[in-house]
Amino acid sequence: MSDTPDKKADEAAEKAVEAAAAAETAADESPTPETVEAAVAAEEAADVAVEAAAEADAQAEETAAKPKPARKPRAKKAAASTDEADAKPKPAPKPRAKAAPKAEADDAVAEVDAPVADEPPADEAPKPGKPARTAPARRRDRRREAPAGVEVRAQAKYVRTSARKARLVCDHIRGKDVAQARAILAFTPRAAAKDWAKLLESAVANAEHNHELVGDDLKIAAAYADEGPTLKRYRPRAMGRATRIRKRTSHLTITLTPKEL
Repeated sequence: MSDTPDKKADEAAEKAVEAAAAAETAADESPTPETVEAAVAAEEAADVAVEAAAEADAQAEETAAKPKPARKPRAKKAAASTDEADAKPKPAPKPRAKAAPKAEADDAVAEVDAPVADEPPADEAPKPGKPARTAPARRRDRRREAPAGVEVRAQAKYVRTSARKARLVCDHIRGKDVAQARAILAFTPRAAAKDWAKLLESAVANAEHNHELVGDDLKIAAAYADEGPTLKRYRPRAMGRATRIRKRTSHLTITLTPKEL
């Protein structure tokens, strides 16, 4: 068990008295202002500790003399709850329904087992039948007919060929339909034919994607090449001279329109 407060106070008082005695002995051996002050302070602390111990002893004696209050008996909750339950009146049992005759019981079972037809209410009108679903049309079939006057344009800029060489190729495909122009460009030996073929496919893609047209139903209404910026380069020549080399570029344009049927 832990020490009581009066015992702790007594121990503290004894320690304070011992400290005061030690301080007085030190002051007697070496009487200096510091040791004398320490001895006086120790004596005061010892007096305070003794007074505290005396007060603690008195309080301990008073608490020991007082009688402890008797504990109150606990109420039995379980017994009270059972008594209350017994005291409450029980509800009267409900009277049972008399059994119906056998014939009436059979009729009732037949009515329950018979399926009930779902009759639509009189206020609601019968819904019309949904139309049968048809297969979705392909994208090519959903394209509308090309209106008159529609023009689809594609342009390629800064092509690394001169405008004169590009014009020699586009003169062969101007006014032709898309299929004929593809065949002409595929068998043209000039290098510019590849650039014109790429530009033609770009124009056909624009017509199909942006205007929902059929590429095979189009023709080339216009095809021309404009001059672009010229790149200047130099090469050394005889006697320390420098000669300019012009690397020409061009802008190619193709316009497609629907064929006249």
